[in-house]
Amino acid sequence: MKHLLSLLIAICLLSCNEIPIDYTQWRTYGGTTDAARYSSLDEINVDNVQNLQVAWEFHSGDSTKRSQIQCQPIIIDGVLFATTPQIKLIALDAATGKQKWFFNPFELLGGENSWAGTNRGVTYWTDGKSDKRIIFTAGSFMMAINAETGKPVTSFGDGGKVDLHKDLTAEMQDFLIVSNTPGTIYKDLIIMGMRLSEGLDAAPGHVRAYDIRTGEQRWIFHTIPHPGEFGYETWGGNSWKNIGGANNWAGMTVDENKGIVYVPTGSATYDFWGGYRPGDNLFANSLVALNAETGERIWHYQTIHHDVWDRDLPTNPNLITIQKDGNKVEAVAQITKQGFVFVFDRKTGNPIFEINEVNVPQSTLDDEITSKTQPVPTLPQPFMRQTFTKKDITDISPEHNKEISAFLIEKNAKIGSMWMVPDDKQPHVMFPGFDGGGEWGGAAFDPETNLLYVNANEMPWLIETVLNHKYENAGQTIYANNCANCHGLDRKGNGGAFPNLTALKGKYDYNQVYNLITNGKGAMPAFKHIPENDRKLLVNFLLDIKTEINADKIELSSESTNKTPKYLMKGYKRLLTKDGYPGIKPPWGTLNAIDMNTGKIVWKSVLGEYKELTERGIAPTGTENYGGPAVTAGGLVFIAATKDEKIRAFDKKTGKVLWQADLPAAGHATPAVYAINGKQFIVIACGGGKGTKSGDAYVAFALP
Repeated sequence: MKHLLSLLIAICLLSCNEIPIDYTQWRTYGGTTDAARYSSLDEINVDNVQNLQVAWEFHSGDSTKRSQIQCQPIIIDGVLFATTPQIKLIALDAATGKQKWFFNPFELLGGENSWAGTNRGVTYWTDGKSDKRIIFTAGSFMMAINAETGKPVTSFGDGGKVDLHKDLTAEMQDFLIVSNTPGTIYKDLIIMGMRLSEGLDAAPGHVRAYDIRTGEQRWIFHTIPHPGEFGYETWGGNSWKNIGGANNWAGMTVDENKGIVYVPTGSATYDFWGGYRPGDNLFANSLVALNAETGERIWHYQTIHHDVWDRDLPTNPNLITIQKDGNKVEAVAQITKQGFVFVFDRKTGNPIFEINEVNVPQSTLDDEITSKTQPVPTLPQPFMRQTFTKKDITDISPEHNKEISAFLIEKNAKIGSMWMVPDDKQPHVMFPGFDGGGEWGGAAFDPETNLLYVNANEMPWLIETVLNHKYENAGQTIYANNCANCHGLDRKGNGGAFPNLTALKGKYDYNQVYNLITNGKGAMPAFKHIPENDRKLLVNFLLDIKTEINADKIELSSESTNKTPKYLMKGYKRLLTKDGYPGIKPPWGTLNAIDMNTGKIVWKSVLGEYKELTERGIAPTGTENYGGPAVTAGGLVFIAATKDEKIRAFDKKTGKVLWQADLPAAGHATPAVYAINGKQFIVIACGGGKGTKSGDAYVAFALP
């Protein structure tokens, strides 16, 4: 009956000249073109999910100490396409996990030292005949690979590759540009975003579309508007010319029937002090609807004005159809780091639920003019807590509560509003934190029930802001301007993603550190845009090599870095107890179901646990989680994402955990759901990282 209904719906859509969505397939980032992360497959269901077992396991063999796999695979005609920790492209038999071919991009790019960061997926395109391509990125290069052979398509770009620096800005050829998240297909175009630096050395985050056959750029949308363009007046002075960011790093979603691509953007730089960019800064922190054919703006909505919190829009939005006031509404839903869901009419951009501009605290930093108000939707209900107060301090034991309370008093840290601004006189606890709320794993939407499933982090972070200055040691000044955000002014890192740099001396020699800074490695980007002399001074500082060159003789690399931030954030610091637990009351990670017809939370479940706390009689607390959910017609929500190295299936109606399995490493990615010859599979990348051990596996589960 269910399949007959699906057929009737498809016939109706075809009769209206609309392209139907086949929810039995998982062919694109987010599963289908609407990014629903939904599968209509129901062989695996609430009655038999407890019988799931490992169907196959693939190991790439190229993980390193801090590597990750954030990739959500796609499955095309029985072949699974994905990437490894070292960003090698692999094609596997989706039924058995056996490798069909692999492609090492650095053979095409030249050298194993090219930095590529992480990768969250790949894109498939075909002309419907013999031309079948995988488009994927490594570092700043977009490549076209023959999907059947694993060989570069040499007619694409320059021998199979396109440098994303090209045609962006001539002055920034060496600046950090990486495309972590796969591009979006519309007809014969691939529309691309990119990851950039978060300092004043950032390139502009303009969105571009390329001819899928030739690699030639077809259009560009300036996310930082040029003179005469809409939004230019929101950038004071010449800041449009000197500031970067406002980039799409999270992916996009295209409505093929309407010809609209929905582009979420990140912050403008510098992330935590905007004195060089007065104004609201369109189109940073915005959901922008563009004509997919031409790149022309149709509508936009800015979710944060003049961001000083690094509240990028973290994932591609979901295209949803809901019931509102008795009418069917085609909408687009965008989750945020701050735990909101913004919902708009797809065509007009009108909010489906009322959004209020609320008064927020104002900055007292020199030259900083923050926005007097920020947008807060009345509905849907926030999917996480919005404030951190004394009553929210962790209660897993009296000792832990006392420890965090004493630390906050010692630091004289402000707590309370989610809108507290950076202040050089007093640190504050930022909550929701840098990693959400919602994150890059995205949300899953069930068209059967109109429920949106989204996982959340509930981790407070400590923000310490200091006045920047030139140090007597020139290398220390270069370090402060380029490295302190991640590794801290004290170089001690945060014990997780950013390592301690105080122990470099004796562990690495001069040439090794210089090459690391120049070329990057693992999650650390290359700093080729810094002048050679400055890189040498930086190495001297890191290795405690004395130099007579003082800070006044530093030559800056381009117009965009002629100004250094007047204020610096001292480093990304989670508010943790000494034994590593979040300083807030549990839950620390949740999975949430939201009724998008009403905007109300239907259920909230704890996501993940610390086994040692459970054994002490503490109810499961949840953990930080990276990656997202997938929902199925079998009544299930599948999600890994947690630090406890498990994958789970939740009852999509109640939020009850029905099944869980151990993984070889944490699955910090989003599962893919597919079928081969009628047999249903769930596959997850198990790359670990994020404070857990690294891995190199893809694991697929199926019924016996």
